[in-house]
Amino acid sequence: MRRTLIWVIGAAAVLAIGTAVWMHLHHWKPRSIALQGAVIRSDKDPRRQLPIAGATVTASNGISSVSTQSDASGYFKLVLGADVWPQSFIHLSVFDPDYKPFDLTFQIGLLPPSGLYIAALDPLAEQASPEPARPTSVISNIRVRYTVNIQSDTNVGSAVKIFQAVNQGNVSCNHQELCSPDGKWKASTSSITLDAGTGNVFRDARASCIAGPCPFTRIDSSGFANGGRTITASALDWSDTATFLLEAEVFRDTIDSSERESYPVIFGKTLHFTLPSTQEGASIEAEVDGTQMVFPLGPDLYLSWANCTARNSSEQDKSTVYQCELKPDYRF
Repeated sequence: MRRTLIWVIGAAAVLAIGTAVWMHLHHWKPRSIALQGAVIRSDKDPRRQLPIAGATVTASNGISSVSTQSDASGYFKLVLGADVWPQSFIHLSVFDPDYKPFDLTFQIGLLPPSGLYIAALDPLAEQASPEPARPTSVISNIRVRYTVNIQSDTNVGSAVKIFQAVNQGNVSCNHQELCSPDGKWKASTSSITLDAGTGNVFRDARASCIAGPCPFTRIDSSGFANGGRTITASALDWSDTATFLLEAEVFRDTIDSSERESYPVIFGKTLHFTLPSTQEGASIEAEVDGTQMVFPLGPDLYLSWANCTARNSSEQDKSTVYQCELKPDYRF
């Protein structure tokens, strides 16, 4: 009996060691996993699969769970703890009070999951609404108007200035402070500064030697190459007196306002349009039962005939995507 017990304990130890070695060779160890996807409205027409913001998304492996909410574009990302083993089952659930619950259970492999999880939620069955107290209003001829401010440059003139570097040629430098580039001849330097004035800047600045022993001069362009309100030109002369000319164009920055117009796209009871990040004063012009009206959107995106939302489209163009869904008693 004792010998049998020893054999059982030994076999269990060997099995445990073998299992540990096998798991090590196959990289079986607990880890964290990241799940990302989007929550959208379920519809046979892809054009009506609108993003759902604020939906609660939860992932669990039976040991731990983590939750988040979808953003304005429907996007979500979850990172599930460091205790997820390969071949584990993950349960993903999505909840929004206006839609039927969404549940998905899947098994992960040896490698972390890399797929995108799209949760298409079915709207709750709409209750039969009573007959409207008034006829349905028709929204038509919709246009979006907004203003874009564009910064532009206006050339308001030019500036010209002469300056001289006074020097005597063929004088040995003898280790003086200013010498020719080869250190042989005494040199002198001169500079001039121009101010474009308040609200103005210099551009296309250039300096040149126009008189005297120009081959034995050197111009320092670091003070005017990049333009600006003030520019400075300096010159080194290691021969006789030389004359220099500094020229630049004067520009004034101005803001030009331009009114623009766009037309939204309509799918079902929802209209869509985008506006650039530089827009101001957006409003919607539409005919309500044949009467032309203007509806300023404002920061609250309030419309008497629709519920509107807005979200940024991307980090690159920073435009804003607007969606407006008709309220009851209205139709396009």
